Amino acid sequence: MAITFLKRSKPESEKAAEDAKVRGIVESGLKDIEARGDAAVREMSEKFDNYSPDSFRLTDGQIEGLMSKVSARDMEDIKFAQEQVRNFAQAQRDSMLDIEVETLPGVVLGHRNIPVQSVGCYVPAGKFPMVASAHMSVATATVAGVPRIIAATAPFQGEPNPAVVAAMHLGGAHEIYALGGIQAVGAMAIGTESIEPVHMLVGPGNAFVAEAKRQLYGRVGIDLFAGPTETMVIADETVDAELCATDLLGQAEHGYNSPACMITNSRKLADATLAEIDRLLTILPTAETASASWRDYGDMIVCDSHEEMLQVANDMAYEHVQIMTDRDDWYLDNMHSYGALFLGPRTNVANGDKVIGTNHTLPTKKAGRYTGGLWVGKFLKTHSYQRVLTDEAATMIGEYGSRLCMLEGFVGHAEQCNIRVRRYGGRNVPYGAAVMPQEAAE
Repeated sequence: MAITFLKRSKPESEKAAEDAKVRGIVESGLKDIEARGDAAVREMSEKFDNYSPDSFRLTDGQIEGLMSKVSARDMEDIKFAQEQVRNFAQAQRDSMLDIEVETLPGVVLGHRNIPVQSVGCYVPAGKFPMVASAHMSVATATVAGVPRIIAATAPFQGEPNPAVVAAMHLGGAHEIYALGGIQAVGAMAIGTESIEPVHMLVGPGNAFVAEAKRQLYGRVGIDLFAGPTETMVIADETVDAELCATDLLGQAEHGYNSPACMITNSRKLADATLAEIDRLLTILPTAETASASWRDYGDMIVCDSHEEMLQVANDMAYEHVQIMTDRDDWYLDNMHSYGALFLGPRTNVANGDKVIGTNHTLPTKKAGRYTGGLWVGKFLKTHSYQRVLTDEAATMIGEYGSRLCMLEGFVGHAEQCNIRVRRYGGRNVPYGAAVMPQEAAE
């Protein structure tokens, strides 16, 4: 077994130091919002975004005015993409059924899928206006039936981005705020004098947004830890270096700390891809950002076999995994830790990011080991219920319950069962005693 790193990202110790710095900044910011509410939010918006309007919540007139700036072509494209997301989300929702079953004579158990009652959707826009993130969060929450959906996005070049606002509005947002970063996430979760807090936060963001969600988890629900984007290319010699390099840099341009990794069983392809990355970085308009990510967070890994490639990929558990091999379906069957798979050279991560219909808010930093990405089910809570229809069923279940409670030493629990055995079964059960089977009692 041989796994060779032709290029390795910065040491984990350096990454940990960066994470610690982010944690401190976020913790301080959230405490300030909790203590001072709107005043703290306004100060942070002025500091980080140089933005301080009369009200951060957009009026209907402001929304209409911003949407009027979106070209007809762009508006049609937004509507097309949103339709794909809605259609897939609806298919997923249709797969989630309420159930009710009679498990024993007279014993009925069931569950209902109930929407979260309020959701805050964060849509990044400070560096790039992430129009598609509005589809993924707002439109998907609408399909789930969430009754209050608020959305926040950072001002872009001095005002809320018109296309982002259009996508939020079309997606079904009930309130739209021109707020970014920690102040947006904190205000939605903690609440201020002017913003009622939500029950759940969703949406991607930079390291500060992801850390804010982490720190707020428990106070509110979150979709998942969706930090700086990650991309992985798994490739063999069925594809060429240009395709591999393009797919790596396409995600590396997100930010200076966006990990990009390639795993291959071909040293020839690995070397050619490294050279092609260098060439593309001389012509890519976003090369300044992409080159920083590739320099500090890029990995090129050569393995001896597809089995080794699979092991490394599952261990790394990256967000986006582009698979271009002679056995794509084998990877689909055997990959277990990732955000989303992009199978074959005809599709790509950008399709998933913007238009194809699957959700692009996905787990990062190895969270794919224990959760999938945002989907309609994240906005739904599955709640169980029970019903006992007959005296006979109440007595029979009560007998078992009484003995099992006493087995654990819970006398008060046992009495909940015992009183029903007395009332519905006519049994004379001593207080604080386990109900014996009818045959044994006789």
